[in-house]
Amino acid sequence: MRTIAALGCAWTLLAVVPACGAGQAGAGGAVDALPPPGYGSLKQSDLALGMRNDELEIRLVPLDERVTRLLARDAYESLQSLVHSRRASIDSVARVYGISSPGLALVTFFGQREGARFDPYSLTLGIRNQVLRARGVVPFSPRFTNHQLGVREQASGIYVFDELLPVTDDFNFAYQGRTSESWGNKQRMLDRERGRVAARARVTQPDSAGAP
Repeated sequence: MRTIAALGCAWTLLAVVPACGAGQAGAGGAVDALPPPGYGSLKQSDLALGMRNDELEIRLVPLDERVTRLLARDAYESLQSLVHSRRASIDSVARVYGISSPGLALVTFFGQREGARFDPYSLTLGIRNQVLRARGVVPFSPRFTNHQLGVREQASGIYVFDELLPVTDDFNFAYQGRTSESWGNKQRMLDRERGRVAARARVTQPDSAGAP
């Protein structure tokens, strides 16, 4: 049974969802070295996985610094600010389930027709042939708890998972029988941008490599 507890701002709710029996493996291994921030040029849409049906368009953006640091400065700082503003609620979910390194994703539902209904708890991740459900959802738009949208309206929330999203490998998301594109399709673009970021950082900080 889903429970809802007020946290943070008056309209900010934490929706804790039940555990999923499958796909709850830990992240395992060390987090990859982070790119230096401020040198990326990607747009948020470059990191988005999407799908749509007759009523909704859904977009998922991993909130993982291994890839968000590849964004242009303004886009990166915007996502960082979003996570920071909801940190207390995110940490609350992690404490309840004993998660030391939660995976985070920004999910936005867009209405394609008047009165479009959506169920945030129907969204799942497909990772390594397993299905992963969010442990909690931290909404940051009031419409998220209404589960209904008009044309061109949107509702967003931060999904909190048991493990870091495999942003250097592959995953997708599914919603009511439809599946998004594969994250693996973005790897070549991400690798190119990592190389560009490293090169830009070396140019602007030429002495850093030789520093004692």
